[in-house]
Amino acid sequence: MSIQVGDRLPEIPLQRIQNGGVETVDTNTLFSENNVVIFAVPGAFTPTCSERHLPGFVEHFEAFRAKGIEVACMSVNDPFVMQAWGESQDVPDGLMMLADGNAEFTRALGLELDASGYGMGTRAKRFALYAEQGVVKQLHVEAPGEYRVSSAEHVLSQLA
Repeated sequence: MSIQVGDRLPEIPLQRIQNGGVETVDTNTLFSENNVVIFAVPGAFTPTCSERHLPGFVEHFEAFRAKGIEVACMSVNDPFVMQAWGESQDVPDGLMMLADGNAEFTRALGLELDASGYGMGTRAKRFALYAEQGVVKQLHVEAPGEYRVSSAEHVLSQLA
């Protein structure tokens, strides 16, 4: 069963590149004291993720920040891939690029996707969620092959 509105985010370690090295940080530390939009993509450098999903959040990053909302991009990739992808997409400082390399957070959310038919193994479904102090207030999960409800534009419209 997947996470629902009103549920607390699970406490799972994620990784990111910070100060030139890999930093492991648990989700409670990252999200329990902030309002945050976490959006997940099936894979860094994949077409829709690179052409639309991440660029939308980069474009609207300041609009989220103006509302006091942190933004985190997550994928079942390693932290080096997430860093390289962020650099290639001109991700602004402050937009967190988080690696869920073993899909532990993704599985704890119940939002995993079997992409083994594409040679990608377990991945995250395309989704966006909004949480306040670690409690999910909105959850937008895409139907397979779609990109609508997890877009930055849609999430912003739901926060208005």
